[in-house]
Amino acid sequence: MSKKIIITGGAGFIGSHLAEKIYSMGHNVTIIDNFSAGNLENLSNLKKKVKIINANIKNFKKIERYFKEVDIVFHLAALADIVPSIQKPNDYFQSNVTGTFNILNACVLNKVKKIVYTASASCYGISKDLPTKENSQTNTEYPYALTKKLGEDMVLHWGKVYNLDYTSLRLFNVYGPRSRTSGTYGAMFGVFLAQKLANKPFTIVGSGNQCRDFTYVSDVVDAFVLAGFRKEAKKEIFNVGSGIPVSINRIANLLKGKKIHIPKRPGEPFKTFADISKIKKKLKWEPRIKIEDGIEIMLKNINYWKKAPVWNSKTIRTATKDWFKYLK
Repeated sequence: MSKKIIITGGAGFIGSHLAEKIYSMGHNVTIIDNFSAGNLENLSNLKKKVKIINANIKNFKKIERYFKEVDIVFHLAALADIVPSIQKPNDYFQSNVTGTFNILNACVLNKVKKIVYTASASCYGISKDLPTKENSQTNTEYPYALTKKLGEDMVLHWGKVYNLDYTSLRLFNVYGPRSRTSGTYGAMFGVFLAQKLANKPFTIVGSGNQCRDFTYVSDVVDAFVLAGFRKEAKKEIFNVGSGIPVSINRIANLLKGKKIHIPKRPGEPFKTFADISKIKKKLKWEPRIKIEDGIEIMLKNINYWKKAPVWNSKTIRTATKDWFKYLK
């Protein structure tokens, strides 16, 4: 049976892939996005098939009307990246905390059946538990991570007080076509692919031996779908990762380019490593795309990053000075 679905941040990297998937399943999709990070180009396959609302989730009055008779809300809208969150913590609080507060209230007011929240593995900080389980200690290192964790805490609290069904997905390092190309220094794949297109060396932080749990976007979308539609996901938190950490040097080698090294940064874990046994058991979810195959797909779509900024060691040093100033 067709359901009425809202996807906040549906013009963004993950959101646009999720919108395509949900629409292909035969559901009625409404996208709410203010296009501060999202891109209408990401919705080129859906423009005449879904309802697209240009609105900011910080404005309750502008968004609440669209929640009437909605079955599921997939809440992906948020500000991302570390350095801007240090420089403009108020913006991050308003978007990621107040915005989530508004979404939750709209859900309760309109008796929405389910919300799926996009949480972040950054809530674990520099975890001592590897692989990291959902019940591992959280320790946020910078405002972005804090605001995403506060958003998750509110989702759980609304579930407790107002009996709103929820699932919170703690995403590890998501990559794939349409990953962010904004002017903000941040997402590694966007940085590297723009450098490759410009025939410039990859800027490797520290030794490059640090590892990340990279998860391909289609696998992440599958986790969202299961979280939204499976009863086993009711009021649960799940890690979403590949469960196979890969070094940054390995990524650079797969992308085939020269490397230069820039200073190691504080506040970052040496390894992120998701324990995904819970989501495997409860939702029967399995990551399918190996890192080699995912990168091959990205290289076939590399022209997406031709307008992305091309970073070098000097511009990165300038852009990240507050990172070194405030994080220890």
